[in-house]
Amino acid sequence: MREKLNKFMYGRYGNDELNQFIFKLVIGSLIISLFTKGITYISEIFYYISICLAISVYYRIFSKNISKRLSERDSYLSYRSQYKVKMAKRKKYNEEKKTYAFFKCPSCKQKVRVPKNKGKISIHCPKCGVDFIKKS
Repeated sequence: MREKLNKFMYGRYGNDELNQFIFKLVIGSLIISLFTKGITYISEIFYYISICLAISVYYRIFSKNISKRLSERDSYLSYRSQYKVKMAKRKKYNEEKKTYAFFKCPSCKQKVRVPKNKGKISIHCPKCGVDFIKKS
């Protein structure tokens, strides 16, 4: 039986990170569908969304157009890495907000970071060299 499955899957795309993400969306939409049983339209919408997503997962698994599936996967991984970088920057900014104040230079709009609770200070922009006074 295993040999027949291997023979059937030969030349087909199989499973990847995008399929796993879509499958998680299927599970999430099914759970939402279960919890919204009282609201019939919403429950049905999420149920049909989960069915369509499940069909797309199986279509991608059994597809023989490997180059197309790889390009879809690459675009998903690119988007995911950009999202992770954005979230890391946001996390770092939120941590630094506790000890630093951020100002924009009035001439070049460069963000300048200065320590908090220092009173009125003269800030020197490292990009354009303009000095401006702000309260930190």
